[in-house]
Amino acid sequence: MDTRRPMRADARRNYDHLLVQAGEAFQAHGVDASLEDIARAAGVGIGTLYRHFPNRDALLLALTEERFDRSRASAEALLDAADPVAALTSWLRRFIANSATYRGLPESVTSVLTNPDSSLYATCHAMQDAGGRLLARAQQAGAVRPDVSARDVFLMAAAIGWANSQVPDDPERIERLLSLLIDGLSRPYAGPGLPERAHIVS
Repeated sequence: MDTRRPMRADARRNYDHLLVQAGEAFQAHGVDASLEDIARAAGVGIGTLYRHFPNRDALLLALTEERFDRSRASAEALLDAADPVAALTSWLRRFIANSATYRGLPESVTSVLTNPDSSLYATCHAMQDAGGRLLARAQQAGAVRPDVSARDVFLMAAAIGWANSQVPDDPERIERLLSLLIDGLSRPYAGPGLPERAHIVS
């Protein structure tokens, strides 16, 4: 249970602005982006940043947890969508875009992510569970092959985000690779080492 005291409205605004600016700065410049620049972009002093986040790790933890929670909420909002494949695709597109924020996290942060007693661990798994329900819904509709696990899909989506970050010169790459991923998920599995049957159009 979250025992933190509610923030005053102005403090909450500063907190939210800092997270927004931190997300943009870390995505553009990596996790070593200047905290002073982040505070300035949020319209607050560096002292305000440190009151909310005592150090860089605290800011990274808060940002990562916030992104996980937003991703969970977006998955849950799509569970009643009429087209389960379109819903899964939409959520994976957001997952890929957000994955850039998580790359390069220091060990001090990733160790918290693997700690079952941490709120970050719980938030991450809640996100994965929600995304998994989107996948299961598409599988139950017969639109996605049943042998694929949610973990497989998350790993492939994260790989798309990583690949795009290495050569970020093609604005259409994510959509192209995401389309290939969704197409692959819809094809029947032919078994290890066996080619899938070609679709013959008469």
